[in-house]
Formats: sequence, structure tokens, C-alpha cells
Amino acid sequence: MSWATPADLRAQVQQRWDRGEILAARVTGEALFPLALRLKRPGSRDLAEDFEGVRRWVQTLASAERAQSGYGFELAWQTVRHRIHGRNSLPVGAEVPTEADALRLIGRKRDAERFDQLCQQTLTSFPELAGWLAQRPLTALAHAEDWDRILAVLAYFRDHPRPGVYLRQLDIPGVDTKFIESRRKLLMALLDKVLPEDAIDAGATGVKRFAERYGLRQEPPLVRFRILDPACAPAGLTDLSVPAEQFRALAPDVDTVFITENKTNGLAFPEHPRALVIFGLGYALERLAEIPWLHRVRLAYWGDIDTHGFAILDRLRRALPHAESLLMDRETLAAHRALWTTEPAEYRYLEDLERLTAAEAALYDDLRQDRLGERVRLEQERVGYGWVVDRMQRQAA
Repeated sequence: MSWATPADLRAQVQQRWDRGEILAARVTGEALFPLALRLKRPGSRDLAEDFEGVRRWVQTLASAERAQSGYGFELAWQTVRHRIHGRNSLPVGAEVPTEADALRLIGRKRDAERFDQLCQQTLTSFPELAGWLAQRPLTALAHAEDWDRILAVLAYFRDHPRPGVYLRQLDIPGVDTKFIESRRKLLMALLDKVLPEDAIDAGATGVKRFAERYGLRQEPPLVRFRILDPACAPAGLTDLSVPAEQFRALAPDVDTVFITENKTNGLAFPEHPRALVIFGLGYALERLAEIPWLHRVRLAYWGDIDTHGFAILDRLRRALPHAESLLMDRETLAAHRALWTTEPAEYRYLEDLERLTAAEAALYDDLRQDRLGERVRLEQERVGYGWVVDRMQRQAA
């Protein structure tokens, strides 16, 4: 028997709550009640074959309806005639007449009152959040304990758009750095509603770019590099990380600069006369073009031998046209066949690249056409160290 029970009817009201519809109606004024419920009920055959079961079902529903309990659902009744059992009054429909009945039925009266308080508190200062409250009422309710502080953060940014200070420097009573950091996704949704367009950097998306999006100061990007010739090391320092602006002004006494994406490769890069290696960039590749002295030195890029690696090389040459490739050749690939892996499909690059040399373009074309195997890839860290040292010695000679 799968006829509707009082629990089934209560569950339908709970679903409306879980979807936020009951609370949303308190914001929008939508007339949600009386709320019709689905009532799965016995048919004529059930009356004939299980009359006693039908009678118990009727009694169970009737004992739980509003007329008996004082709240909840009301039943619609209809008298039906049956050739065996004669006239019987059966429930044929159910509805919850008022919001108060619904809230009491699912035990959410206090939550609804708390939500009303949140709405009043919010809309007094930020009427533009009415739409968000209607769309995300349960999100607001879930943060009820913190709502005073959340509104305080919104008020600060509204009164100090793009403040230009570090997150640690925000002077908001009761709000610390961790409070904001742990709620960035919620705060971004709200700040986007209350701030003017010119206070938001729309291109900075995702919680990791919260500071950039709303005009907070950020930790300056660092460039990490190693001096590969001890004779060129300032004060004997060979492994350095400096802010990008300082690196721009550095102009070290070197003739060659190597660039590698892999941190381990940067740390293990062999010594080379009058050279340094940049690695673990954390600094957009194209931004290297803004460093004047890089245009005056020999520049070599070492990346993975796959379609993505050649696409990065092509991008680098857009910024620094004189950049060479290093260890991204057919000989290196063939010598390490046993260490080939498969390039992830989501990283494959299949478009034409205009800035490759003839040899690079031929290898790139073989890779993207799978002529050497399916999605062939040789990651830079898999290239034998002896092979690297030998190539570097040849270049230094």
C-alpha cells in the first residue's frame, strides 16, 4: 500500500521549505497559501479488495488533519458509492490553508521569525538585497549568527569603495581577517549587489581574487630565480624571491636567462656562466615583457614537450620574440620514450601556432595529429638530469 500518509503530506511542505519557497514568499509577497498537496489515495479496486485497509487509512489521515490537531493540513472529502460497500466518505484532496499551519507542521515557526528579523535588518540598510534574500533565503538563515558582522562588512565596502589597504587593515568592529576569508563566496554575492559597478573589478572572478575584485591591496607577486654563476651572485646570494617590481629594476649582470615552469627543475638547474633561471613563476608569462633588461639578454624557455608546452612557448614569444626553446626537441623526446605520459585532454592545444621555428612546428604538428602516439607528452621533470647537464655544457662551450 502506497497511499499518502500524514508524514508524506508533511514531507511535501518540508520540500517547499527546503527549496526556500516559503521564506521567499515572505519577501516577494507571493500568495503561496492555501497550498495544495498531492494526495495518493485508494481507488475503486482497493475498496473492493482491501476495504479494511482503506478504512484504517481514512482514520489515520482524519486523526492528523487540522480539525483534530488544531494546525496542519485540511482534507477535502467526497462521498463515493461502491457496489459492495455502499456509500463511503473518502479524502480526495489535501491542502495547508495558511503559512502559520505550514510552519507549525514542519516546526519552522522560530526560523521564519528569525528570517523576518534578518530581512528587516538587511533591507533597512540595503534595500537592493531584496532580490537576493528572495533567491537565497536559506543561505541567509544559515548565517544568522553572523549576520550583524556580514552587514558590517557590506557597510564598510559601501562607505570605503576600493579601499586600497590589506585585508588585515580593515577596521570593522567585531570582524577579523579570518571571518572575511572564510566567507568570501557569500560576501562576493552580496557585495556585487550593493556596490556600484566602478567599485568592482568584474574581470577578477573566483574567491581567490576577492581582494583584487574589491580593491584591497594584495601580496605583491614574487619572481623566484637562481643565479647559475656564483661570480654573478649579489653578496653571494644565489636563490632569491623578490617582488616583480624589484625584479624589473634589478638588471643583474648576466647574459642568459632560462625560464622553466617546474620548481624542481629550477632548483636543480645546472650552473651556467653569466646566467640565471626563473622558475615557479606565479607571475604571468606575458608580464615578463615589461622587464626591459630581459629584451637585452639571451632568453631560453624549457617546458613540457606536448601541445600545451608549445602553446606556452608561442605565448612567450608574443611578449619576447627572441625567446628560444630549450630541451623541447625531437631528439630529447625520442631519447626518453620510456618516460612518455599522456597529455590530459583538457590541456591539449590543437590550433595553429605562428611563432614556432620550423623544427618546433613540425614536432608540434606531429603531437597534435597524434602521429607519434595518442596524446604523447614528455614532462620536463622526466628528462634525465645527465641529458640536461650535457646539453647545457654544449651551450656553454
